Amino acid sequence: MLKRFLPKETVFFDYFEKQIALTIIGTKEFLELVTKADNIRERVERIKEIEHQSDTVTHLCYSALRKTFITPFDRTEINALIKKLDDIMDAVDSAAERILLYEVTEFLPEMRELALILVHASIELEHALKILRKSKKRQGVLDKCVIIHQLENDGDAMLRTAIGRLFKEEKNPIQLIKYKEILEDLESATDYAEEVANLIEGVILEED
Repeated sequence: MLKRFLPKETVFFDYFEKQIALTIIGTKEFLELVTKADNIRERVERIKEIEHQSDTVTHLCYSALRKTFITPFDRTEINALIKKLDDIMDAVDSAAERILLYEVTEFLPEMRELALILVHASIELEHALKILRKSKKRQGVLDKCVIIHQLENDGDAMLRTAIGRLFKEEKNPIQLIKYKEILEDLESATDYAEEVANLIEGVILEED
Protein backbone atom coordinates (compact mmCIF):
# COMPACT_ATOMS: atom_id res chain seq x y z
CA MET A 1 0.00 0.00 0.00
CA LEU A 2 2.81 2.42 0.93
CA LYS A 3 4.37 2.08 -2.54
CA ARG A 4 1.31 3.72 -4.11
CA PHE A 5 2.08 6.99 -2.31
CA LEU A 6 5.85 7.10 -2.91
CA PRO A 7 7.37 8.93 -5.89
CA LYS A 8 8.27 6.68 -8.82
CA GLU A 9 11.74 6.83 -10.36
CA THR A 10 11.45 8.23 -13.88
CA VAL A 11 15.08 7.73 -14.90
CA PHE A 12 14.00 4.63 -16.84
CA PHE A 13 12.22 6.82 -19.37
CA ASP A 14 15.55 8.62 -19.86
CA TYR A 15 17.17 5.29 -20.68
CA PHE A 16 14.36 4.30 -23.07
CA GLU A 17 14.57 7.62 -24.88
CA LYS A 18 18.37 7.54 -25.06
CA GLN A 19 18.23 4.02 -26.44
CA ILE A 20 15.73 4.83 -29.17
CA ALA A 21 17.60 8.03 -30.06
CA LEU A 22 20.70 5.92 -30.70
CA THR A 23 18.60 3.48 -32.73
CA ILE A 24 17.35 6.29 -34.95
CA ILE A 25 20.93 7.42 -35.57
CA GLY A 26 22.00 3.83 -36.27
CA THR A 27 19.16 3.03 -38.66
CA LYS A 28 19.74 6.28 -40.55
CA GLU A 29 23.43 5.42 -40.83
CA PHE A 30 22.51 1.99 -42.21
CA LEU A 31 20.13 3.58 -44.70
CA GLU A 32 22.97 5.80 -45.88
CA LEU A 33 25.21 2.74 -46.17
CA VAL A 34 22.89 0.79 -48.46
CA THR A 35 21.83 3.89 -50.41
CA LYS A 36 25.14 5.57 -51.18
CA ALA A 37 27.37 2.45 -51.07
CA ASP A 38 30.42 4.55 -50.19
CA ASN A 39 32.81 4.55 -47.23
CA ILE A 40 31.43 1.13 -46.36
CA ARG A 41 34.01 0.22 -43.70
CA GLU A 42 33.71 3.60 -42.00
CA ARG A 43 29.93 3.40 -41.95
CA VAL A 44 29.95 -0.14 -40.57
CA GLU A 45 32.40 0.92 -37.86
CA ARG A 46 30.16 3.86 -37.01
CA ILE A 47 27.17 1.49 -36.67
CA LYS A 48 29.26 -0.77 -34.42
CA GLU A 49 30.11 2.23 -32.25
CA ILE A 50 26.42 3.12 -31.94
CA GLU A 51 25.62 -0.49 -31.04
CA HIS A 52 28.24 -0.35 -28.25
CA GLN A 53 26.67 2.85 -26.94
CA SER A 54 23.31 1.12 -27.02
CA ASP A 55 24.71 -1.77 -24.96
CA THR A 56 26.03 0.72 -22.40
CA VAL A 57 22.59 2.31 -22.01
CA THR A 58 21.06 -1.14 -21.54
CA HIS A 59 23.52 -2.07 -18.79
CA LEU A 60 22.97 1.28 -17.03
CA CYS A 61 19.24 0.62 -17.09
CA TYR A 62 19.73 -2.87 -15.63
CA SER A 63 21.90 -1.40 -12.88
CA ALA A 64 19.32 1.27 -12.04
CA LEU A 65 16.60 -1.37 -11.97
CA ARG A 66 18.49 -3.37 -9.34
CA LYS A 67 18.85 -0.29 -7.13
CA THR A 68 15.40 1.27 -7.52
CA PHE A 69 12.57 0.57 -5.08
CA ILE A 70 9.66 2.27 -6.87
CA THR A 71 9.48 1.90 -10.66
CA PRO A 72 7.04 3.59 -13.08
CA PHE A 73 5.70 0.19 -14.10
CA ASP A 74 6.46 -3.49 -13.60
CA ARG A 75 10.16 -4.42 -13.32
CA THR A 76 9.89 -7.32 -15.73
CA GLU A 77 8.34 -5.01 -18.32
CA ILE A 78 11.13 -2.45 -17.88
CA ASN A 79 13.71 -5.21 -18.27
CA ALA A 80 12.01 -6.58 -21.38
CA LEU A 81 11.51 -3.14 -22.92
CA ILE A 82 15.14 -2.03 -22.66
CA LYS A 83 16.31 -5.43 -23.94
CA LYS A 84 14.06 -5.38 -26.99
CA LEU A 85 15.10 -1.81 -27.75
CA ASP A 86 18.71 -2.99 -27.65
CA ASP A 87 17.85 -5.96 -29.88
CA ILE A 88 16.84 -3.60 -32.72
CA MET A 89 20.29 -2.06 -32.87
CA ASP A 90 21.94 -5.48 -32.46
CA ALA A 91 20.13 -6.73 -35.57
CA VAL A 92 21.07 -3.64 -37.58
CA ASP A 93 24.68 -4.08 -36.49
CA SER A 94 24.57 -7.74 -37.53
CA ALA A 95 23.37 -6.76 -41.01
CA ALA A 96 26.14 -4.15 -41.29
CA GLU A 97 28.79 -6.64 -40.16
CA ARG A 98 27.66 -9.13 -42.80
CA ILE A 99 27.97 -6.48 -45.48
CA LEU A 100 31.60 -5.92 -44.52
CA LEU A 101 32.40 -9.59 -43.94
CA TYR A 102 30.83 -10.72 -47.22
CA GLU A 103 32.34 -7.78 -49.12
CA VAL A 104 28.96 -6.71 -50.44
CA THR A 105 29.19 -3.51 -52.47
CA GLU A 106 25.95 -3.66 -54.46
CA PHE A 107 22.72 -3.39 -52.53
CA LEU A 108 19.25 -4.62 -53.35
CA PRO A 109 16.42 -2.06 -53.51
CA GLU A 110 14.62 -4.14 -50.86
CA MET A 111 17.52 -3.54 -48.47
CA ARG A 112 17.00 0.18 -48.83
CA GLU A 113 13.25 -0.24 -48.37
CA LEU A 114 13.71 -2.31 -45.23
CA ALA A 115 16.22 0.22 -43.89
CA LEU A 116 13.71 2.99 -44.52
CA ILE A 117 11.00 1.02 -42.71
CA LEU A 118 13.36 0.68 -39.75
CA VAL A 119 14.01 4.42 -39.66
CA HIS A 120 10.28 5.13 -39.68
CA ALA A 121 9.53 2.48 -37.04
CA SER A 122 12.28 3.86 -34.79
CA ILE A 123 10.91 7.38 -35.07
CA GLU A 124 7.40 6.18 -34.22
CA LEU A 125 8.78 4.30 -31.21
CA GLU A 126 10.50 7.47 -30.05
CA HIS A 127 7.17 9.32 -30.22
CA ALA A 128 5.40 6.51 -28.36
CA LEU A 129 8.00 6.40 -25.58
CA LYS A 130 7.90 10.16 -25.09
CA ILE A 131 4.11 10.07 -24.86
CA LEU A 132 4.30 7.09 -22.47
CA ARG A 133 6.21 9.29 -20.02
CA LYS A 134 3.09 11.52 -19.91
CA SER A 135 0.45 9.28 -18.40
CA LYS A 136 -2.52 11.33 -19.62
CA LYS A 137 -2.04 10.64 -23.34
CA ARG A 138 -2.63 6.89 -23.60
CA GLN A 139 -4.49 6.91 -26.92
CA GLY A 140 -1.60 8.72 -28.57
CA VAL A 141 0.71 5.87 -27.56
CA LEU A 142 -1.63 3.23 -28.96
CA ASP A 143 -1.95 5.13 -32.24
CA LYS A 144 1.82 5.04 -32.64
CA CYS A 145 1.88 1.32 -31.90
CA VAL A 146 -0.66 0.68 -34.66
CA ILE A 147 1.67 2.42 -37.12
CA ILE A 148 4.60 0.28 -35.94
CA HIS A 149 2.57 -2.91 -36.40
CA GLN A 150 1.80 -1.87 -39.97
CA LEU A 151 5.46 -1.09 -40.64
CA GLU A 152 6.41 -4.56 -39.40
CA ASN A 153 3.84 -6.07 -41.77
CA ASP A 154 5.39 -4.04 -44.58
CA GLY A 155 8.80 -5.42 -43.59
CA ASP A 156 7.51 -9.00 -43.74
CA ALA A 157 6.06 -8.40 -47.19
CA MET A 158 9.28 -6.77 -48.36
CA LEU A 159 11.34 -9.75 -47.19
CA ARG A 160 9.07 -12.24 -48.99
CA THR A 161 9.25 -10.19 -52.19
CA ALA A 162 13.03 -9.92 -52.00
CA ILE A 163 13.62 -13.62 -51.29
CA GLY A 164 11.25 -14.64 -54.07
CA ARG A 165 13.01 -12.36 -56.53
CA LEU A 166 16.45 -13.59 -55.47
CA PHE A 167 15.57 -17.24 -56.07
CA LYS A 168 14.29 -16.34 -59.52
CA GLU A 169 17.01 -13.94 -60.66
CA GLU A 170 20.23 -14.55 -58.70
CA LYS A 171 22.35 -17.16 -60.46
CA ASN A 172 25.20 -17.15 -57.93
CA PRO A 173 24.11 -19.30 -54.94
CA ILE A 174 26.77 -17.80 -52.65
CA GLN A 175 25.62 -14.28 -53.45
CA LEU A 176 22.03 -15.35 -52.85
CA ILE A 177 22.92 -16.60 -49.36
CA LYS A 178 24.76 -13.37 -48.55
CA TYR A 179 21.82 -11.20 -49.56
CA LYS A 180 19.31 -13.48 -47.82
CA GLU A 181 21.12 -13.29 -44.47
CA ILE A 182 21.39 -9.50 -44.59
CA LEU A 183 17.72 -9.17 -45.48
CA GLU A 184 16.71 -11.50 -42.66
CA ASP A 185 18.71 -9.45 -40.14
CA LEU A 186 16.88 -6.33 -41.25
CA GLU A 187 13.49 -8.01 -41.05
CA SER A 188 14.39 -9.28 -37.57
CA ALA A 189 15.02 -5.68 -36.56
CA THR A 190 11.47 -4.77 -37.65
CA ASP A 191 10.19 -7.71 -35.59
CA TYR A 192 11.98 -6.35 -32.51
CA ALA A 193 10.47 -2.92 -33.12
CA GLU A 194 7.03 -4.52 -33.13
CA GLU A 195 7.84 -6.42 -29.93
CA VAL A 196 8.70 -3.09 -28.29
CA ALA A 197 5.32 -1.78 -29.43
CA ASN A 198 3.65 -4.87 -27.95
CA LEU A 199 5.36 -4.26 -24.62
CA ILE A 200 4.28 -0.62 -24.62
CA GLU A 201 0.70 -1.65 -25.34
CA GLY A 202 0.90 -4.10 -22.45
CA VAL A 203 1.99 -1.34 -20.08
CA ILE A 204 -0.92 0.84 -21.20
CA LEU A 205 -3.50 -1.92 -20.84
CA GLU A 206 -2.30 -2.89 -17.36
CA GLU A 207 -2.54 0.68 -16.11
CA ASP A 208 -6.00 1.40 -17.55
